[in-house]
Amino acid sequence: MSVRSTELRKGDVIVHNGDLLLITDYHHHTPGNLRSIIQMKTKNLTSGQSNSLRASSSDTFEKGFLDKRKAEYLYKEQNGDHCFMDSETYEQFAISAEFGADKMGFIRENTTVNVTFHEQTAIGIEPPPMVILRVTESEVAVKGNTANNVKKDAVLETGLKIKVPMHIAEGEEVKVKTDTGEFMGRA
Repeated sequence: MSVRSTELRKGDVIVHNGDLLLITDYHHHTPGNLRSIIQMKTKNLTSGQSNSLRASSSDTFEKGFLDKRKAEYLYKEQNGDHCFMDSETYEQFAISAEFGADKMGFIRENTTVNVTFHEQTAIGIEPPPMVILRVTESEVAVKGNTANNVKKDAVLETGLKIKVPMHIAEGEEVKVKTDTGEFMGRA
Protein backbone atom coordinates (compact mmCIF):
# COMPACT_ATOMS: atom_id res chain seq x y z
CA MET A 1 0.00 0.00 0.00
CA SER A 2 1.54 3.31 -1.10
CA VAL A 3 1.19 6.38 1.10
CA ARG A 4 2.37 9.93 0.66
CA SER A 5 5.28 11.09 2.77
CA THR A 6 3.01 13.58 4.59
CA GLU A 7 0.91 10.67 5.91
CA LEU A 8 3.84 8.92 7.56
CA ARG A 9 4.51 9.24 11.29
CA LYS A 10 7.13 8.22 13.82
CA GLY A 11 6.88 4.46 14.45
CA ASP A 12 5.68 3.57 10.93
CA VAL A 13 7.55 0.97 8.88
CA ILE A 14 8.27 1.62 5.19
CA VAL A 15 9.90 -0.34 2.37
CA HIS A 16 12.56 1.80 0.67
CA ASN A 17 15.04 0.45 -1.93
CA GLY A 18 14.17 -3.09 -0.86
CA ASP A 19 14.99 -2.42 2.80
CA LEU A 20 12.55 -2.41 5.70
CA LEU A 21 12.93 0.90 7.59
CA LEU A 22 11.45 1.96 10.93
CA ILE A 23 10.87 5.73 11.21
CA THR A 24 12.46 6.81 14.50
CA ASP A 25 12.09 10.59 14.00
CA TYR A 26 9.86 12.60 11.66
CA HIS A 27 10.02 16.34 10.99
CA HIS A 28 7.87 18.22 8.45
CA HIS A 29 9.40 21.61 7.61
CA THR A 30 8.02 24.32 5.30
CA PRO A 31 10.49 27.21 4.92
CA GLY A 32 8.65 30.40 3.89
CA ASN A 33 7.47 30.36 0.26
CA LEU A 34 9.35 27.17 -0.58
CA ARG A 35 8.14 23.61 -0.92
CA SER A 36 7.83 21.50 2.21
CA ILE A 37 10.63 19.15 3.20
CA ILE A 38 10.18 16.01 5.24
CA GLN A 39 13.22 14.89 7.18
CA MET A 40 13.08 11.35 8.62
CA LYS A 41 15.53 9.37 10.69
CA THR A 42 15.21 5.67 10.03
CA LYS A 43 16.53 2.39 11.36
CA ASN A 44 17.04 -0.54 9.01
CA LEU A 45 15.23 -3.48 10.64
CA THR A 46 17.41 -6.13 9.01
CA SER A 47 20.88 -4.61 9.46
CA GLY A 48 20.20 -2.28 12.43
CA GLN A 49 21.85 0.74 10.75
CA SER A 50 20.45 4.23 11.34
CA ASN A 51 20.19 6.70 8.51
CA SER A 52 18.55 9.97 7.42
CA LEU A 53 16.01 10.18 4.63
CA ARG A 54 14.82 13.39 2.98
CA ALA A 55 11.59 13.51 0.98
CA SER A 56 9.28 16.05 -0.60
CA SER A 57 5.57 16.18 0.18
CA SER A 58 4.71 14.54 -3.16
CA ASP A 59 6.93 11.46 -2.67
CA THR A 60 5.23 8.13 -1.98
CA PHE A 61 6.48 5.17 0.03
CA GLU A 62 5.36 1.59 0.31
CA LYS A 63 4.14 0.94 3.85
CA GLY A 64 5.39 -2.29 5.43
CA PHE A 65 3.04 -4.37 7.53
CA LEU A 66 4.40 -6.24 10.50
CA ASP A 67 2.89 -9.21 12.29
CA LYS A 68 3.68 -9.93 15.95
CA ARG A 69 3.34 -13.49 17.17
CA LYS A 70 4.11 -15.19 20.45
CA ALA A 71 6.81 -17.83 20.22
CA GLU A 72 8.61 -20.03 22.70
CA TYR A 73 12.41 -20.19 22.70
CA LEU A 74 13.38 -23.87 22.52
CA TYR A 75 17.16 -24.26 22.20
CA LYS A 76 20.40 -23.08 20.61
CA GLU A 77 21.57 -25.16 17.66
CA GLN A 78 25.16 -26.34 17.01
CA ASN A 79 25.77 -23.58 14.43
CA GLY A 80 24.61 -20.89 16.91
CA ASP A 81 21.13 -20.37 15.46
CA HIS A 82 18.21 -20.10 17.88
CA CYS A 83 15.18 -22.38 17.47
CA PHE A 84 11.71 -21.01 18.30
CA MET A 85 8.20 -22.50 18.17
CA ASP A 86 5.10 -20.49 17.21
CA SER A 87 2.67 -20.67 20.17
CA GLU A 88 -0.43 -20.92 17.95
CA THR A 89 0.60 -23.13 15.01
CA TYR A 90 3.38 -25.07 16.80
CA GLU A 91 5.63 -24.60 13.76
CA GLN A 92 9.34 -24.36 14.49
CA PHE A 93 11.62 -21.78 12.91
CA ALA A 94 15.24 -20.76 13.35
CA ILE A 95 16.66 -17.28 13.79
CA SER A 96 20.32 -16.75 12.87
CA ALA A 97 22.88 -16.23 15.62
CA GLU A 98 23.85 -12.66 14.64
CA PHE A 99 20.21 -11.60 14.35
CA GLY A 100 18.89 -10.51 17.74
CA ALA A 101 22.13 -11.44 19.50
CA ASP A 102 21.78 -8.47 21.88
CA LYS A 103 18.32 -9.69 23.04
CA MET A 104 19.10 -13.41 23.34
CA GLY A 105 21.11 -12.86 26.53
CA PHE A 106 17.82 -12.14 28.33
CA ILE A 107 15.99 -15.22 27.07
CA ARG A 108 16.37 -18.64 28.66
CA GLU A 109 14.95 -21.85 27.24
CA ASN A 110 11.14 -22.29 27.37
CA THR A 111 10.55 -18.53 27.64
CA THR A 112 7.71 -17.01 25.62
CA VAL A 113 8.64 -13.87 23.66
CA ASN A 114 7.07 -11.70 20.95
CA VAL A 115 8.61 -12.21 17.51
CA THR A 116 7.95 -9.63 14.78
CA PHE A 117 7.51 -10.95 11.23
CA HIS A 118 7.48 -9.28 7.82
CA GLU A 119 6.26 -11.53 5.00
CA GLN A 120 6.99 -14.72 7.00
CA THR A 121 10.52 -13.56 7.87
CA ALA A 122 11.41 -12.90 11.52
CA ILE A 123 12.84 -9.39 11.89
CA GLY A 124 12.66 -8.70 15.62
CA ILE A 125 12.58 -10.29 19.07
CA GLU A 126 10.97 -8.62 22.08
CA PRO A 127 11.78 -10.22 25.44
CA PRO A 128 9.56 -9.43 28.44
CA PRO A 129 10.35 -6.08 30.16
CA MET A 130 11.91 -7.89 33.15
CA VAL A 131 13.40 -11.38 33.42
CA ILE A 132 14.62 -13.56 36.28
CA LEU A 133 17.98 -15.26 35.69
CA ARG A 134 20.37 -17.29 37.87
CA VAL A 135 23.90 -16.05 38.61
CA THR A 136 26.45 -18.68 37.51
CA GLU A 137 29.70 -16.78 38.11
CA SER A 138 30.60 -13.87 40.39
CA GLU A 139 33.41 -12.71 42.59
CA VAL A 140 33.29 -13.43 46.32
CA ALA A 141 32.52 -10.38 48.46
CA VAL A 142 35.29 -9.38 50.86
CA LYS A 143 34.37 -7.81 54.20
CA GLY A 144 34.91 -4.06 53.97
CA ASN A 145 34.25 -3.84 50.23
CA THR A 146 30.59 -3.05 50.81
CA ALA A 147 31.09 0.37 52.41
CA ASN A 148 30.11 2.19 49.25
CA ASN A 149 27.72 1.30 46.46
CA VAL A 150 30.30 -0.94 44.82
CA LYS A 151 29.24 -3.30 42.02
CA LYS A 152 30.93 -6.42 40.70
CA ASP A 153 30.71 -8.38 37.45
CA ALA A 154 28.41 -11.38 37.30
CA VAL A 155 27.69 -13.89 34.54
CA LEU A 156 24.12 -15.13 34.27
CA GLU A 157 22.89 -18.54 33.07
CA THR A 158 22.37 -17.27 29.50
CA GLY A 159 25.95 -15.93 29.30
CA LEU A 160 24.89 -12.30 29.84
CA LYS A 161 27.33 -10.20 31.87
CA ILE A 162 25.90 -7.53 34.19
CA LYS A 163 26.94 -5.49 37.23
CA VAL A 164 25.43 -6.58 40.56
CA PRO A 165 25.89 -5.43 44.18
CA MET A 166 28.63 -7.11 46.20
CA HIS A 167 26.18 -9.14 48.34
CA ILE A 168 24.87 -11.20 45.38
CA ALA A 169 26.42 -14.69 45.32
CA GLU A 170 26.55 -17.53 42.79
CA GLY A 171 23.34 -19.53 42.54
CA GLU A 172 21.02 -16.64 43.42
CA GLU A 173 18.30 -15.52 41.04
CA VAL A 174 18.19 -11.84 40.10
CA LYS A 175 15.75 -9.59 38.27
CA VAL A 176 17.17 -7.89 35.16
CA LYS A 177 15.62 -5.05 33.17
CA THR A 178 15.76 -6.08 29.48
CA ASP A 179 15.80 -2.62 27.86
CA THR A 180 18.87 -1.43 29.80
CA GLY A 181 20.41 -4.69 31.08
CA GLU A 182 20.66 -3.42 34.63
CA PHE A 183 20.18 -5.28 37.92
CA MET A 184 16.81 -4.62 39.60
CA GLY A 185 17.00 -6.82 42.71
CA ARG A 186 16.85 -10.36 44.00
CA ALA A 187 14.09 -12.61 42.74
